[in-house]
Amino acid sequence: MECVHVISIHTIFMDARARNGAGGNSRRDADMSPPTQTSGVTSDLRISWLGQIKFADALALQEDIVARKREDRAAADEVLLLEHEPVYTIGRTPDKSSLLGAAHLPHPLFAINRGGQATYHGPGQLMGYPIVDLRLCGQDLHRYLRWLEQILIDLLAEFQIAGARRDGLTGVWIGHQRKIASIGVGVRHWITMHGFALNVCGDLAPFAHIVPCGINDVAMTSMERELGRSISVIDVAAVFENLARRRIDDLHVDLAPA
Repeated sequence: MECVHVISIHTIFMDARARNGAGGNSRRDADMSPPTQTSGVTSDLRISWLGQIKFADALALQEDIVARKREDRAAADEVLLLEHEPVYTIGRTPDKSSLLGAAHLPHPLFAINRGGQATYHGPGQLMGYPIVDLRLCGQDLHRYLRWLEQILIDLLAEFQIAGARRDGLTGVWIGHQRKIASIGVGVRHWITMHGFALNVCGDLAPFAHIVPCGINDVAMTSMERELGRSISVIDVAAVFENLARRRIDDLHVDLAPA
């Protein structure tokens, strides 16, 4: 694995505040922030910005963190925020029809240990890989997925975009047919990996080479397309960081003895 340069989310948060002219006191570095206490559960969340990295490197980093958390239950939950070089992925399914035959794809394809059909990742997408110990969250994967969807819906609302769920499908939508965020999660020993892809800006054309998420009537959209103006992945990452830190305790359950 190539060396992955990790930058604290604090850096991009401050950059975003500077661009937006926001005042006030800066927050402490996310890697150094103290845990918050609620209902007997200590919530410690480490959030890192990795920049644009190769898919294989991000996958190896996730696997390393999952292995550490499996051995050390006290290890902090983590969120890796990043962009990928262009790549297609598909989950653990025998049905590969959403690839439309892989030979024509213009970018590499990875089959990985998440749920779901084919999707595309590339520059202009905010990728978020929460590595969360669901043993501290009631071992409830569905609750985790709804938590992740709600953070993305609330993030979009910060930019005056009305995101919503769609019955029977995972992800975040604009209206009934325009999909703006995809979610695909893998779980090992009740520790999550993979996560979400939020289309912020950039080229959506690579989605045309597949059936995105295996849904025939889907039209992929982005924050930039919905707003009609340019927007940066870094600005959006800073908003996600703030929401995730505020909402992490909503996910945890009280495991203290009665």
